[in-house]
Amino acid sequence: MLSILIVEDDFDIRELLQTYLEDAGYRTITAPDGDEAVSLFRASHVDLVLLDLMLPRLDGWQVCQIIRGESDIPIIMLTALDSEASQLKGFSLTIDDYVTKPFSIPVLLRKVEAVLRRTAGAAAAHTITYQDLTLDPEGYKVTVKGMPADLTQREFELLKTLLQNQGRVLTRQMLLNRIWSYDFYGDERIVDTHIKNLRKKLHVDYIETIRGVGYRIDKADSKHTPQPDC
Repeated sequence: MLSILIVEDDFDIRELLQTYLEDAGYRTITAPDGDEAVSLFRASHVDLVLLDLMLPRLDGWQVCQIIRGESDIPIIMLTALDSEASQLKGFSLTIDDYVTKPFSIPVLLRKVEAVLRRTAGAAAAHTITYQDLTLDPEGYKVTVKGMPADLTQREFELLKTLLQNQGRVLTRQMLLNRIWSYDFYGDERIVDTHIKNLRKKLHVDYIETIRGVGYRIDKADSKHTPQPDC
């Protein structure tokens, strides 16, 4: 089930959105302010964000910038600010759509469907490559130098997340939030075990350990020295 984070300080609008989205088959998480929105985004698996702009604590612009610094998840801004300048500012932050209040619930649901369909299609249409490694999200396949690598679902999702964020350091907690989500209860060092297994199965060491921080695959790095096991 796809999950949508609703960030809206107006209780009535938040409840209305939650009701209609859940009736349409989505799982919803709600936040009444910017601080909670960021916390829930980091702690939950979310497929799309509906984001109001006029929020307590952190405003919608700040929330959007924080999310965009960590993810390319679809964002639809839902706001009473209808000026051209506000809309242009939103799209400059690479949002996916901008909906002004008052809005039609049926039209909004269609926009949500369209954005999710477009982003899912774009992700599935392209393989991800790094040096001798190729990952096919649609076919759920990984090859190294043309040879298939037999990965578990967690290992595949972990590798995909690292490849989608080439050059960016991902902490253990970020990886847990994105891949394990609500299914995980325990020691975050489980990430280290999966990284170790990935290195063995891939027979190449493209995953760099950033001591005391996390892991990354560096798109700018042309030479790789073996990293010690986690």
